[in-house]
Amino acid sequence: MLLLWGLLPANAAIRIASWNLQHLGRHKSDSTLRLMAGYLKDFDLVALQEINTGDGANALSRLVAFLNQTGQQWDYRISQPTTALQPGESERYAFIWKSARVACMGRPFLAATFATEMSREPFIAIFRAEGKVFSLVNFHALPKKKQPEREIKYLKYFPDSLRLPMPVFLGDFNCPQSHTVFNPLRKQHFLPALSGQPTTLKQACRNGNCLASEYDNIFYSTAMFALVKAGIVSFPSTYQWNMTIARKISDHLPVYAELAFLPSR
Repeated sequence: MLLLWGLLPANAAIRIASWNLQHLGRHKSDSTLRLMAGYLKDFDLVALQEINTGDGANALSRLVAFLNQTGQQWDYRISQPTTALQPGESERYAFIWKSARVACMGRPFLAATFATEMSREPFIAIFRAEGKVFSLVNFHALPKKKQPEREIKYLKYFPDSLRLPMPVFLGDFNCPQSHTVFNPLRKQHFLPALSGQPTTLKQACRNGNCLASEYDNIFYSTAMFALVKAGIVSFPSTYQWNMTIARKISDHLPVYAELAFLPSR
């Protein structure tokens, strides 16, 4: 991991996170949403997955309201329900961000061009931070048993076919970054922020092992960014790794990458 502290001013980097919220909707209590806001408040820009198509929008607005109580102003955009190739697969995505650090340019959109190839077509937004323009491609792939690599393989076409500013691909890929399906992105100089880091919770800890699969990640372009640091928000440790309690918040950990903008060439 490349560490750049001391070489760049503190505001030259942006803290980007991604979190699968596990069916965000009315069943998430205000106390749970307040806890979630506490886990997200230190980031600048966050991509969220698995927001319920029915009651998820209201729960998201409540989450943002709690974030606004943490000392900074937040804004957000939520997607329309994804197309879904099979019943029960549709969901909403969202982006949330600190208004003082990040500006959203234009209207975020679902990648309709790929709706027949990807059941939950990615949600895309263009942002400006530190005077630089980039895009986020927020994606929740099909579960492992449905072969998510059949969808992931289309991500390599996004930069050219959608004419995006430099994209960052992030979300729940239901597939580890070591899978060969990510090789085309690597050849385009996109690297995963996390490597070998499980991000999902087991039903219960076994012999001190509480995490399951390496599914959530952030792929950044080495042409635009240098990785300052990356990691997970290990919120179950707050509950002594009691999975029954932790999984009421989510069965995924938030993942993050602190990315420094490289000088323009």
